[in-house]
Order: sequence, then structure tokens, then C-alpha cells
Amino acid sequence: MQQTMLNSWFERIRRGLTLPATDLLRDAVYRRLWSSILISSLGGQVTMLALPLTAAVLLNASPTQMGLLTTMEILPFVLFSLPSGVWLDRVRKLPVYVWGETLLAVAVATVPLAAVMGWLTMTWLYVVGFVLGTVYTTAGSAAQIVLTQVVSRDRLVEAHAKNALASSGAEVAGPGLAGMLIKLMGAPMALAVDAVLVLISALILRGIKVDEVLHKGDGADFWRDLKAGLRFVRERALLIGLACAVGGWQLFNNAAQVVQILFATRTLGLSAQQVGLSYVALGAGTVLTSIMGHRISRRLGPGPCLVLGISVTGLGWLLLALVPSNTYGIAAFAFMLFAFGVGAVLIFINFLSLRQAVTPAPMLGRMTSTMRWLILIPAGPGALAGGWLGEHMGLRSALLFAGVGTLALSLIAWRHPVLRGVRELPTPDEDEPALGAEAAPGLSPDLMPSK
Repeated sequence: MQQTMLNSWFERIRRGLTLPATDLLRDAVYRRLWSSILISSLGGQVTMLALPLTAAVLLNASPTQMGLLTTMEILPFVLFSLPSGVWLDRVRKLPVYVWGETLLAVAVATVPLAAVMGWLTMTWLYVVGFVLGTVYTTAGSAAQIVLTQVVSRDRLVEAHAKNALASSGAEVAGPGLAGMLIKLMGAPMALAVDAVLVLISALILRGIKVDEVLHKGDGADFWRDLKAGLRFVRERALLIGLACAVGGWQLFNNAAQVVQILFATRTLGLSAQQVGLSYVALGAGTVLTSIMGHRISRRLGPGPCLVLGISVTGLGWLLLALVPSNTYGIAAFAFMLFAFGVGAVLIFINFLSLRQAVTPAPMLGRMTSTMRWLILIPAGPGALAGGWLGEHMGLRSALLFAGVGTLALSLIAWRHPVLRGVRELPTPDEDEPALGAEAAPGLSPDLMPSK
């Protein structure tokens, strides 16, 4: 009897660990892409903590300098997003993604090298931040398009949720790893681990095969194609609504981000390792929501689910701004990170899926870059505002600004009829006129999903 119960228990575990026949991870190409995202995200968690801690603790950066560091990472999006979108629609996306990961590893590796040589300054970090932002602008857009080449459009929410789960797994293990590395090696040297992990990610990506046929012709015109991308976004109420909602969220998000590490280390008195452990709460929030996000989106609809995510993040920042700097404050810091993980996943799995679902294949590069440009224009001023408020009016004021502003934004977004009314993924108009060079006679779309 006991043996029978034990066998039944093991059988239930085996069935629980077995992927369903239709699961995306059964696809070898997607599984390789997912593995690369997991490894790269693990390294990214190290950088997310080690880079600002290097500035805040080792270089004793002021809130304004922290705001400038964030702004330098955002500036390339404003400068290069639109032209990179036109360029991406004319080249193969996977090589751009691979080389971007490689350059990312090199840029991060310069920080521990500079620290060893005695060259490390805030100016050095500004340059590294600008390089990272440039890679995210080009290779980041390419990565989003590569996903549409691997996964069919009707499974984009599922794919983004699984990608978020890969990132979430890294966010659970990453902060603890980062805290341990920072304690053992120091924040700058911990970045060397990220460089190695990102290089491994690039090697995994090199083995991916996607069907992407490019045909070059005489119809290509850079400025015409750039304007076609802007016009495509401008003429769609859904894309404009998404850009306003997520762009506004980015303003408040960056105002909070530039002071969070300073608040944890200087107001709450947490060590670098304790900050790393606190960030496990962020991973817990993203893991939970990555598992449930697809179901939540399906039940509420992508639009309402996105608005819910905005409000959850605002609640976390508001609570942290109001709670006293004692044990409750430390708990509020962990809750804020948990709430951010929940809200950010709800925002981006629906934001990315909606904008990709509504866009014809030949326009994906320009749409992606235009939307990233629009939502990140407010991010730089947000980071500078957070830094100024933190330095001149106290760190809590920046968090209060972020919390109140985000909750107000969620109310405005909920009243937007287009966002509130999106209950399922739309379909693109494949006959869209004037798509650009790719629509010229004799040219084929270069972004058709692989079979």
C-alpha cells in the first residue's frame, strides 16, 4: 500500500514536470532562444545592481549624478531609435542581436578593468552607460523581432510570458548571486561575471536558425521609409494610446529608479549584500506574474491588464515613500520590488504583444524602434527629475512623485476607451499601403515568421 502511494506520488510529480505537447519550449529553436534569454538575464541582474552600486558606494555619486548615469543609458534611444528601425527593416536581425550581445559583454568588462588600473570615474561609467544604451537600442529591437520569426503571432503573449519567466528565474537567483559576488569581489569586479554570461548567451544565439529572406532593390529610400514608420504609428489609435501610457510610466519609473539604491543604502542603511537579497523579492514578483500573466491577460484582456500593471508599480513606490526608515521601511523596500516585478511583467507582456500583433511583418522594425523612441523620450527627463528631487528635496520626494504620478496615470489610462476596450490581440492589415522599400515591386517581406 505504501509503495503504491509512493509510486502514485512520483507519477504526479513526473506529469507535473512534463511539458504539454503544445508547449513552446518543445520547439528546439524557441528553446535555444529562451535559454539565451535566461543566461543573459542572469548576467543582467549582476549589472543592474553592480553598476549603480559602483557609482553610489565606490564613487560616492550624488543623486544628480545617478540621474545623469541613467540618462546616458536612455539617450541612445532618443538619438538612434528611428534610424535604427529603418536599418533593421533592411538587414538580418539575428546577426545584429548576436553582435549586440558581444559588444555588451565588452563594454561591461571595461568597468572592472578600469577599476584595477585606477581609471574608473563617473565619466567612465557615463560612457559605458551610453554604449549599453546604444546596444539596447539596436540589438534590443532586433531581439524583439527575432521572436516574431521564431513564434507565430497568435502565441506572442505566451512567448513573452515565457521570456518573462526566463528573466524572472534570473531575477530570483541573480540578486543573491550579485550580492555574493559584490561582497567577495567588489561591485566593479562582479561585472566581469556578467561579461562572461553575456558572451555565453551570444554563443547560444549563433546556433539559432531562422528563415529570413532579404531582397534588395532600387525602391529603398531612407527618409521615406522613416516617415512611413512614423506615419504607421501615428495613424493607429491603439499604438498612440500604448505609447502615451507606457511613456508616462517610464517617466515615473526612471524618477524612482535613480533614487532606489541610494534610498536603500543611505536612508535604510542596507549593505550591498542586503540590497542584493532584497532584490529577490523582485524576482519572486516577476516569476509569479510570468506564470500567471498569460491567464490574467486572457481573462481581463491585454489592455486592462496593462493598466493594472501600471497601478501596481505606483502602489509600491507610494508605500515606500511614506513608510518610516526602520524595519517597516526595509519590508516596504522589498514589497516595492515585488510590486514592481508584478506590475512590470503585466505591462510589458501585453505592451509588446499588442504592438507586434497589430503590425504587418515588413513594418516591424520601424514600428518597434518608433515605439521604443516614443516611450523612452520621457525617461530621460524622468531620471533627471528624480535626481533633482532626491538631491534638493530628499530621496522620499522622488519616490512620492513616482508613486502619485503613476497612480494618476493608471486612472487616465483606464479612461482611455481604446486601451480599456482591448480584450484580445488584434490582427495586422497586411495590405497596408506605403510600407516603404519592402513593399516595392519585386521585394519580399523580410520578417515572415519561420515555420
